[in-house]
Amino acid sequence: MVAKTFKGLEEVLRDELISLGALNVEIGRRMVSFEGDLEMMYKANLCCRTALRILKPVIKFTAKDPDELYDEVRDYDWEQFLGVDSTFAIDSTVNSSEFTHSKFVTYRVKDGIADHFNDKYGRRPSIRLTGADLMLNVHIFEDRVTISLDSSGEPLSKRGYRTDATKAPLNEVMAAGIIMKTGWRGDTNFVDPMCGSGTFLIEAALIAANINPGIYRDSFAFERWPDFDRDLFERLYNDDSAERDFNYKIYGGDIDPEAIAISRANIRRARVEDMIELVCKPFQEWEEAPQPGILVSNPPYGERLKPDDIEALYKGIGTELKQVFKGYHAWLLGYNDANFAHIGLKPSVKFPMLNGSLECELREYVLFDGSYSDFRSNGGSVRDDDFEHGERLKGRHISDKEWRDETRRFGKGKGAGKPGPRRFRDEDREPGKRDRKPPREQKSRNHDRNDNRKPRFDGDRKPRRERERESDRPQRSYRDKTGVYRVIDNGPSLPAESEIRITGAKMRSRRSFKENMRRRAEEREKGEKSED
Repeated sequence: MVAKTFKGLEEVLRDELISLGALNVEIGRRMVSFEGDLEMMYKANLCCRTALRILKPVIKFTAKDPDELYDEVRDYDWEQFLGVDSTFAIDSTVNSSEFTHSKFVTYRVKDGIADHFNDKYGRRPSIRLTGADLMLNVHIFEDRVTISLDSSGEPLSKRGYRTDATKAPLNEVMAAGIIMKTGWRGDTNFVDPMCGSGTFLIEAALIAANINPGIYRDSFAFERWPDFDRDLFERLYNDDSAERDFNYKIYGGDIDPEAIAISRANIRRARVEDMIELVCKPFQEWEEAPQPGILVSNPPYGERLKPDDIEALYKGIGTELKQVFKGYHAWLLGYNDANFAHIGLKPSVKFPMLNGSLECELREYVLFDGSYSDFRSNGGSVRDDDFEHGERLKGRHISDKEWRDETRRFGKGKGAGKPGPRRFRDEDREPGKRDRKPPREQKSRNHDRNDNRKPRFDGDRKPRRERERESDRPQRSYRDKTGVYRVIDNGPSLPAESEIRITGAKMRSRRSFKENMRRRAEEREKGEKSED
């Protein structure tokens, strides 16, 4: 499996997975690979604070161009995950000279899956952008393709407790990762004097009490999988044996009354209000710091939030740290070196992090009483030798042999190498080309969708109405892996008792024709039974 994360948090996520019992854990760029069973996958989604998604690779192969990608996807045994009445969504990440547009990759994979079902059943699962039964992740590096099941659904950063937010809120995974990078685990007081919507405060409370961040979510994508083990998941979800008492306090403040109101509401939703105290006042008015303690904050950068005087703000931060927060380790996430320079303190740690699209730095300031020379003469040091910077990650390009071994290990699903009969294919189709619909006379569509449907699996999903597919081609063909065209005359046939008259008008699509015949046969059977 693969756990995705932000740049700079790979080591933290690795340690989390190891503590949960994951095997063969390896760090990559913005990801950590690991091995484990179904329970491990559920635990990773429930417990990991620094994971964005948990992916389960199901197929790996090599594709030189979009047509080969399409053919490989079309031949896969998707029935083990999808049915014709299911819905699916696709997210693609591409780093390749052959595949230059992620949306085009998404379309080709969608076409392959849809035509796989159309060929076998004359029907296909539908695309659904939100709340789909199955979410697929496609990753392409050069010509190497990995398709994974997304077990998380919405990003794991969407915990579920933050429904309101101030402008430019900090991502929950980023906030938890920064706190864990500092080494704080609830052994002192925690202060964020510029708390905004309270993300640092809530994540600190969850870490201090060791509360699983996933308990607030309404659902995970794996709950809609055919092999979902409800009893196992409920046991893990309700297990609070690892939670602990927090013997200190978390303090938050902000100059904006609206931010304090939003923060208070989010804290209440997370049910951690007994651990957190809030105050509405500017940072410069803090006159006392609770001891012992640590300060972690994300002051405005001057990019999205623009204070009247950014220079005065950072100078005030430096003054307040030196005069009030003596004995603290202060951690600030910032964007601009010039802003940091106004603080007037020497950082002990400068760690690069990516906050959205902004290349930021996390800096630590060791605060002491008196002059720096006196602090050094008494054995003090601003260096933080315990901080884990992590190795500089370089992309590891596995050898062709290793990749071939990987593709053989994943195979092509159940029944690979034994494709079912192909139907409704054009005998003149070139390899990798899908059957195209003729132009529609009108573009209006009647989707008949229930978008208010709850995303949680309830076992009684209703089939979706299929759109009509128009075609007047009498035969279709299938080109197998050997390059031989196999023509299958498998079109619809009229029952002997049918009195349908074919006129010179435009023929109905084959799918709609067969549906009408099936419906009429059912009506006749009902009529015969009623006469009996």
